[in-house]
Amino acid sequence: MFPPDQVRTFLAVAQSLSFTQAATTLGLRQPTVSQHIRKLEETVGRPLLVRDTRSVTLTVDGEAMVGFARSILAAHAQAADYFTGAGVRGRLRFGVTDDLALTQVPRILRDFRHLNPGLTLDLTVSQGIQLQRRVESGHVDVAFLKTPPGDGRGRLVRRDRQVWAAVEGSNLGWHDERPVPLIVYPAPSPSRELAVQKLEQAGVRYRLACTARGHNAVLAATRAGLGVSIFPRSLLPTDLVEVPASTGLPELPELDLVLLTNPHAPAEPVEALTTTILAHTNRIRPIHDTRQRTGAPAAGKE
Repeated sequence: MFPPDQVRTFLAVAQSLSFTQAATTLGLRQPTVSQHIRKLEETVGRPLLVRDTRSVTLTVDGEAMVGFARSILAAHAQAADYFTGAGVRGRLRFGVTDDLALTQVPRILRDFRHLNPGLTLDLTVSQGIQLQRRVESGHVDVAFLKTPPGDGRGRLVRRDRQVWAAVEGSNLGWHDERPVPLIVYPAPSPSRELAVQKLEQAGVRYRLACTARGHNAVLAATRAGLGVSIFPRSLLPTDLVEVPASTGLPELPELDLVLLTNPHAPAEPVEALTTTILAHTNRIRPIHDTRQRTGAPAAGKE
């Protein structure tokens, strides 16, 4: 009833909210993508997408169709694998940083496994430096982590801005000439080094208020109002706020979210996973980040 090629095209559009990106991901021409969506909507008898010249959004029926589409494609892949022995097979060792593991990445991996039942996926969650070393040593095939902008390593998923963050309504005291309280990872840590470097360059006094092991510990300390920490802007939870420039904290640079691959890793599984994550780029947000942020607090109120 639902041709897999049309369902696959619909899911690519639903995940990227872009006909252009879906066409690129699937290797199709954009008119073909539009044709697949139109035929699928004719089959179900209801509109699945609302599109204009600037945006694409899912209808209520489109949201429901996303779940059905995943099941349809998973069943189709399993049947094809059973009867033909085709499909991606083998073992893939994937690493992801602990902050990215708190986004929709686990759900993306679940969908990936459903679509590739012949592939065994081993997951490692760790800090970026450790994952980079494991990729270089051959213990991880591909890792999703953060690097300096334009670093040149890995495949770019998204470029993001780093920001100072604090819990809304806390008074951290640096407006009274007291040192800025920092929440940092243990050394060596790129974000820790960045915070210290930028504050020293700006002549801003600071103190290490908390050294936290792991992203959850950084979150807990920041939510407790112990100090300020550094986050990628798109991964900032809604119960934390970006500290405004009026407080005197220096501007932070961008960073890249990349997929770093071991050159000796199995090419087909790596490419399949890379394509899946790139198609889901817009879904890489904190899983608890369901509300619109209302803005940063006024100076002196962080």
